[in-house]
Amino acid sequence: MTVATINIQLDDDAAQIYTTASEEDRKKIQLLLSFWLREFDLPSIPLTDLMDEISEKAQQRGLTPEILETLLDAD
Repeated sequence: MTVATINIQLDDDAAQIYTTASEEDRKKIQLLLSFWLREFDLPSIPLTDLMDEISEKAQQRGLTPEILETLLDAD
């Protein structure tokens, strides 16, 4: 894997956390940021499609409108 250097702007607190982190922690942060940025290259799912998918999975797992109503009314 080739590596490129970029400059990004961060708030002061985040920048200080990064600059004072150990070399090992900085490598972890860089790896996590690389993975996170790759997600922006994936096509995004419309919110309504995501909500439909969540609803279907909940129904497959036995959630009924009555159970949902009971859960939402619980204090």
